[in-house]
Amino acid sequence: MTKIALHKSFASRRRFVGLLASLGAVRAFAAPAQTVAVQVWKDPNCGCCKDWIAHLEDKGFRVSAYDQGNAAARARLGMPKKLGSCHTALVQGYVVEGHVPAADIHRLLKVRPGALGLAVPGMPIGSPGMDGPAYRGRHDRYEVLLVQKDGSTTVFSNHS
Repeated sequence: MTKIALHKSFASRRRFVGLLASLGAVRAFAAPAQTVAVQVWKDPNCGCCKDWIAHLEDKGFRVSAYDQGNAAARARLGMPKKLGSCHTALVQGYVVEGHVPAADIHRLLKVRPGALGLAVPGMPIGSPGMDGPAYRGRHDRYEVLLVQKDGSTTVFSNHS
């Protein structure tokens, strides 16, 4: 190999190593993806609550679960009892009651309405956590409600 060819080979390697180093520096200074923290109050023996939590974690949420039931948390956070379900959550100041899909929670956090939060009253089959093999693919229609601080509601999304 001639001196010129050898010099070009080392120069190419230096450029390549420099490029890799600069990409590493960009990655090191890039803002890390933020994980949204969610607190969930639920019954310790409720399988659908565990499945709903798994749904949230699969969609990028970091969940802390409190196995002490949710009636006291629901009351403390101001969610009307008539909108109740088997678990209550708190995410960035919003109350989330029941089997609300992660996509709706992400939308809530993007839109940031001046509301209490979201609710899926009851336990509709086909909603996240109520969609396992035991339900044989059945999906009932349900609505996710936007709950205002005065307890009034409007439809946030429809699911069928």
